[in-house]
Amino acid sequence: MNKDTYEMGLPVIKKAGVEHKINFIQSQALSALDELLKDDANRGSFDFAFVDADKVNYQKYHERLLQLVKVGGIIVYDNTLWLGTVAMPEEFVKEELKPTRFYSIEFNKFLANDDRVQISQVPLGDGITICWRL
Repeated sequence: MNKDTYEMGLPVIKKAGVEHKINFIQSQALSALDELLKDDANRGSFDFAFVDADKVNYQKYHERLLQLVKVGGIIVYDNTLWLGTVAMPEEFVKEELKPTRFYSIEFNKFLANDDRVQISQVPLGDGITICWRL
């Protein structure tokens, strides 16, 4: 949602020669994905998606992205270890982290049982889950 962040990475994007493949959309994520899905040409046309957004909607993003990302493509979800709290007993988790911890645990369980993707959870930073679209 922050164009400044996109512009910070723009020199790297240009150097990699992929600027023509990126269409920066400043919007709420669900409405942007719904807008992309209105055009049938977008379905199954994306190679990669990276999600770092409100955890409560991760499953909604996932359902939409499965329609947009081609078979063999990659979807990456950020913060899936939620400061390590997903592996902690609840009594050791700070109160302010518990709501998001709950959504992260539920989403992780959902992905583990989703036969439309093959996953790898990587303890990089706050945890990322890499989904290979089957």
